[in-house]
Amino acid sequence: MSESNKARAPAGSAADAAAKLHLGGNAMHLLLCVGGKCAPTALQENSWAYLKTRVRELGLARAEAGVLRTKADCLRICVDGPIMLIYPEGIWYHGCTPERIEKILNEHVIGGVPVAEYMFARAPLLPAGE
Repeated sequence: MSESNKARAPAGSAADAAAKLHLGGNAMHLLLCVGGKCAPTALQENSWAYLKTRVRELGLARAEAGVLRTKADCLRICVDGPIMLIYPEGIWYHGCTPERIEKILNEHVIGGVPVAEYMFARAPLLPAGE
């Protein structure tokens, strides 16, 4: 967000929230499905709580080029969940239990190497206009 836009944004606005998240300066965005029927609700909620806690504990949200995390209602892959999608690579993971999330955070998010054993698709977004 430009400084001029930030300066004009009213306190408590969407622009303030975006600035707090460092939108545009993030290296990755992790989306975890927690509302669909791909996995039992308790597992989805446990996985979300674990992801949220570990991203904070590892300092990934505050790091330069940090990590965003989003609790998604449904990622439309309604089997073998919880499902996690990581952008910008567009890597999709299945069965994201807290144990698997730990491995994904360490090997992929921190180490830069996707965890092939839990991946089921790679689908990066196309550049605009393609």
